[in-house]
Amino acid sequence: MKLELDARHLLCPLPVIRTQDAVKHLQAGDKLLVHCTDPGAIHDIPTWCRINGHIVRDIHLDGRDITITVEVTDGVV
Repeated sequence: MKLELDARHLLCPLPVIRTQDAVKHLQAGDKLLVHCTDPGAIHDIPTWCRINGHIVRDIHLDGRDITITVEVTDGVV
């Protein structure tokens, strides 16, 4: 399954918190596309993924818009 999360115009730490909340509803192998505009998310979301065992598959920048593709795992690091 692929889910999209709109976290645009939210400032730190909200994009990470919303990502965490969305991942709770997904299964291993699912992908979450996080759309955001906070430049801190480029570092914060991958750090959160690394700590929690998820995989960042892509980070795409388009002007102010940032899309981070997270693949959900079973959380085993």
